[in-house]
Amino acid sequence: MEKADIIARIGYIRVRAKLTQKALSCTIGMNPNYINRLESKKDFLPSLEVLLKIIEACHSTPEEFFYHDITEYQKDRELSEKIENLPAHVKEFVMNYDPELMDMFTRLNEKFVRLKKNNTESK
Repeated sequence: MEKADIIARIGYIRVRAKLTQKALSCTIGMNPNYINRLESKKDFLPSLEVLLKIIEACHSTPEEFFYHDITEYQKDRELSEKIENLPAHVKEFVMNYDPELMDMFTRLNEKFVRLKKNNTESK
C-alpha cells in the first residue's frame, strides 16, 4: 500500500467517525495539528503505534483499514458471515452447482471491479 493510500484511508475513517483533525490528534495524544499536517502535507507517515491508535480512535480495525477496498469492507464482511453460516451441504451445492455459472459470476464481478475503478479514477 502506498503512502498516499494510507493517508487517504486515515482521512476516510476519520470523517466516517465524525472526528475533526484536531479532535483525532488530541484523542491519540499528539499535537493538535498532527492529523492536519499528515492529511494536508502528506510528507510523512505515522508510526505503527500511532496508526493503530488512529484506527482505534476512529472505531475501525486493522483488518478493515488494510482491506483491499475499505469502502466495501462492511458489505463484504456481512456477505462472508452469511456464507459462513450456511450449512456445509448448501456451500457445496453452490460451489459445484454449475461451474459455468460460477465462472460467469466471477467474470461479471471482475468487469464490475474494473468499471468501478475506472469511474473512481476519472473523478
